[in-house]
Amino acid sequence: MKVKVISVLEDNYMYLVIEESTRDAVAVDAAVPKRLLEIIRKENVVLRAILTTHHHWDHARGNEELAQLLPGLQVFGADERIGALTHKVTHGQELTFGAIRVRCLFTPCHTSGHMCYFMWEDDSPDAPALFSGDTLFVGGCGQFFEGTAEQMYTNLTETLGTLPKDTKIFCGHECTVRNLKFALKVEPENEAVRAKLAWARQRDEEDLPTVPSTLHEEFLYNPFLRLTEEPVQRFTGRTEPVEVLRTLRSHRDNFKKPKERPNPQAVLAFDWGLFGPFLEKK
Repeated sequence: MKVKVISVLEDNYMYLVIEESTRDAVAVDAAVPKRLLEIIRKENVVLRAILTTHHHWDHARGNEELAQLLPGLQVFGADERIGALTHKVTHGQELTFGAIRVRCLFTPCHTSGHMCYFMWEDDSPDAPALFSGDTLFVGGCGQFFEGTAEQMYTNLTETLGTLPKDTKIFCGHECTVRNLKFALKVEPENEAVRAKLAWARQRDEEDLPTVPSTLHEEFLYNPFLRLTEEPVQRFTGRTEPVEVLRTLRSHRDNFKKPKERPNPQAVLAFDWGLFGPFLEKK
């Protein structure tokens, strides 16, 4: 099982998971069809399915176009708002794509229909992979757009936090440096945070992704997985874990907000090459 990390839009990730023996592939969060099709051709694979974590345009925008271009393409997700959806999945449901096994893990909060995908191959020495969308990030967690702190607590501590510690975490956005800057504010004495932030900054300077991390690493520096640690509780002024999480997320929402994001349609137009003729004239 080979995972191709594909950077798109401002800071999104799409993923192409390839079964190397058959050259069949599964995409996760196919937001930009043109870019995905380029990788598919380059890798010489056949796309069999799309797994969509949630309905937001920057994760699901390409589904309809890909479904039209590739007849028979299966589109999996847990939310009726996902475009071109062919298979609505439920928590704990398992899917099989050749040797690739997938367990669907329902994580409502960022959206009410958010699904993460845990993948592995039987009898493989490689670590399993979690495609966590906008629920769990490197050093952070997703915003509570359509859910509650109680839901996110369940997501992080029970649904995802109990997976094998060597699980590789492939999240939906590259926001590691910002997340770890906040983590350092929460735990200024945490050497794991400091070391990971220095590494992430170097990766950022070299325009390289910071994914994947591992679940084991996340427990060392991700404050949203460290709710019972004394420094995290001291920072929030709370001790009950859900309240710690709720307060942490509120602080993170107001922490050095990024510069205004460009118009989403304009970003997509650039990705699709629609501005090419205008740029060429200049």
